[in-house]
Amino acid sequence: MVLESAARGAAVATMTPLRRFATESEQGIWEHLRTEKQTNGVQIIRLHRPKALNALNTPLMSELVSALRKADGDSEVKAIVLTGSERAFAAGADIKEMKDKNYAEVYKESFLTAWDAVSTIRKPIVAGVNGFALGGGCELAMMCDIIIAGENAVFGQPEIQLGTIPGAGGTQRLTRAIGKSLAMEMILTGSRLDAHLAEKRGLVSRVVPTEQTVEECVKVAEKIATFSHPVIIAAKECVNKSQQVGLQTGLEHEKALFWGTFALEDRAEGMTAFSEKRKPVFKDI
Repeated sequence: MVLESAARGAAVATMTPLRRFATESEQGIWEHLRTEKQTNGVQIIRLHRPKALNALNTPLMSELVSALRKADGDSEVKAIVLTGSERAFAAGADIKEMKDKNYAEVYKESFLTAWDAVSTIRKPIVAGVNGFALGGGCELAMMCDIIIAGENAVFGQPEIQLGTIPGAGGTQRLTRAIGKSLAMEMILTGSRLDAHLAEKRGLVSRVVPTEQTVEECVKVAEKIATFSHPVIIAAKECVNKSQQVGLQTGLEHEKALFWGTFALEDRAEGMTAFSEKRKPVFKDI
């Protein structure tokens, strides 16, 4: 599998010289991920547990958090694309890993709390969802900043069918995204949303042909990457704050960060370029 992945990576590198492909598994870093760093400021991270439909277990999530933090600290990366396969973004948390645990174990180890690190990444994450995004897979997608769905995408929180409830944000983020009534129905019945209904209800930003999902995500990430890095981070922080606090607090936070942009050279460059009818040249300072 490693040799096959390396061969595929070499082929991609030959065909597209502007990209640097690396599984990083040859150095013993990623076993359940495939990464692709582009020269356009975009980092692609692919979940890679094909036999398990990318079921999210502790080793995979540990690698994912590490890969995201690595990208977050890389000055060459301004936006991240997170995706899976055409068959499954992630079919859920790994039931085999959970089924024999008891209350004392999950409480002492704070089970699934480590997943929260995904939502602390400061750079924008664009989720490209094809196929199943169920349970933990749906929750992981909702931790991202933008979701673009392939036509075959299916979203759901079926934990009720397993005698439990969502444990990585499903009851909170899904309700904020699609409203209480539909979220309640999905969580209490285990029913699913297809891609087009997910778009209609605001869970995803748009639906594209399945084979074009990653390409469309990269286009969005590339556009984001053309702007000032500190301003990108500030904008993401403000939008996320709207989901965490009341309106007045959110407005005050926005105003403070808006004022803060006036300390940036990029803000001066952007407004000057607009006045001079030219494209700005941002330096991320």
